[in-house]
Amino acid sequence: MRDLTSLLTMSITDSQMNLSLPEDSSFRPQGTLAAPIQIVDLFAGPGGLGEGFASSGDGKQFEIIVSAEMDPKAWETLRLRAFYRLLKNRRPGCLDDYYNYCNGKAEKPFSKKTEDLWEISGKEAKCITLGSEAGNQTLDDILNAKLAVDRPWVLIGGPPCQAYSIVGRARNQAKADYSAENDHRHFLYKEYLRIIRERQPTIFVMENVKGILSSKVGGERIFSQILQDLSDPHRALGKESSGRKYRIYSLVSDTSFGPDDDVELVDPRAFIIRAEEHGIPQARHRVILVGIATDSTPECMKSLKLSRKKRVTVGQVINDLPALRSRLTKKADTNDSWRAEVFSQLEFIRKEIDPLDTNMWKLVCSLWASFVDTAPEKPGAIRFDRPLDKSDGKTGSSSLDRWYRDPKLDYWLNHDARGHMPSDLRRYLFAAVYAKVHDNSPKGHKQFSLEGLAPAHKNWETGKFSDRFRVQLENMPATTITSHISKDGHYFIHYDPKQCRSLTVREAARIQTFPDNYFFEGNRTQQFHQVGNAVPPLLASKIASVVYEAIQLGNTKKEFQLEPVLEEIN
Repeated sequence: MRDLTSLLTMSITDSQMNLSLPEDSSFRPQGTLAAPIQIVDLFAGPGGLGEGFASSGDGKQFEIIVSAEMDPKAWETLRLRAFYRLLKNRRPGCLDDYYNYCNGKAEKPFSKKTEDLWEISGKEAKCITLGSEAGNQTLDDILNAKLAVDRPWVLIGGPPCQAYSIVGRARNQAKADYSAENDHRHFLYKEYLRIIRERQPTIFVMENVKGILSSKVGGERIFSQILQDLSDPHRALGKESSGRKYRIYSLVSDTSFGPDDDVELVDPRAFIIRAEEHGIPQARHRVILVGIATDSTPECMKSLKLSRKKRVTVGQVINDLPALRSRLTKKADTNDSWRAEVFSQLEFIRKEIDPLDTNMWKLVCSLWASFVDTAPEKPGAIRFDRPLDKSDGKTGSSSLDRWYRDPKLDYWLNHDARGHMPSDLRRYLFAAVYAKVHDNSPKGHKQFSLEGLAPAHKNWETGKFSDRFRVQLENMPATTITSHISKDGHYFIHYDPKQCRSLTVREAARIQTFPDNYFFEGNRTQQFHQVGNAVPPLLASKIASVVYEAIQLGNTKKEFQLEPVLEEIN
């Protein structure tokens, strides 16, 4: 394989060879690669991880050559985003085709002048099931045709997490015939491993839920096995250990693991990235493994870490979205009927609250007095009207506004409230008022103590479901956006009592840091599922910056040139 640094353009003299990398993150080594670094994205979902890599730096450092996803609706979203990137990079004068589709002016995202790029997007984003004979063959054919293995490339993605998540394992244990040893989802990472062994990327980035650290198969921790397998994929798959080996790094600590290390000495928690510590508006804790081929590992890799950023709150990223009323289920859904229903629930709460709880009493009375005049009137839509003035960013951060906003959109996309039963409207209203007064979300039967708030749940008072109803606090990062948001919104209640609803897809997407021009295909449930399963693109972009540095510094014995680059998003 060609020496990594032979692919870099170097331009400093011998007298400059001993330069060290400045701590100032506004400087990075900028050797010029002959072409963008190729990306292969497995288990891609709607494309959050790939979006972060594709948008990193100037948007031209990385190029996705294939992304694989088995869910048809997530794949439609994935393909549409691939098409957007192709337009932006190859034919920016034709971007109106994409925006006409987003703005409801066209039924298709392409026209005759861009149909060829739409076809290319379908070759990049593939709806295939990895682990199946047909899916693996399709992927292999693409890699044989497109992957340039004689220069640096990166494998990204993560196997489905249902088998590893705490909730998923609890559900599995409730099944009488469940056997972890026979759950194929535990071993989907071996499809990822197969590509590493056969194609030998320079770097891989593997993401999964925190529950993978404690998951066991046959009484053995599966994470320990995964570390060992990834460090020496040839040996793991029963082949002669003659191919590339990898050292696996944490991006937030000095911990790493190599093929000859003792796995029992590794603290698995060192690989957990807490997204809220890196400028992401949610407390999303995920395991991120960055494996670098041992023949390409830069000597300064331990100094390449995700930088800590000021915490971003839910309010910062969704306050500027239009206020919506929820829809009504099991009743006629009109503005008047919704207002009447919520007003009656508000009056019920006002009568039940103890007047000695002064702050709660005052806020409920204030809402009761002003509700008719101040309640929102519309439930939103997949394409919901934006004001003509599209420069009204209120995140409190110009860099975040640049990341999210797009003045070419005439609508807020995927900003559509779901329907709620009257009994849930009462709970959401109470919970949002409680959160505003106490600065925390009420928990369980002791804090949901008013008459008529308890759900019809036989285990309600055991404490096992104390978080069943949870407000996402305005002045804090959100809790983790998960795929369960597609089933109900109880855990994702909006902090504004007047809106009396759970979050919309766009609000969840904002918390996940998807740009506003990221259009999610499918019905609302399918959109929620995609958003909840994704990697936050802004976090992925920060990871991509570290990966790019690592590739550039693949051999620190060679000279490199330091040039200023744009400051990364705060």
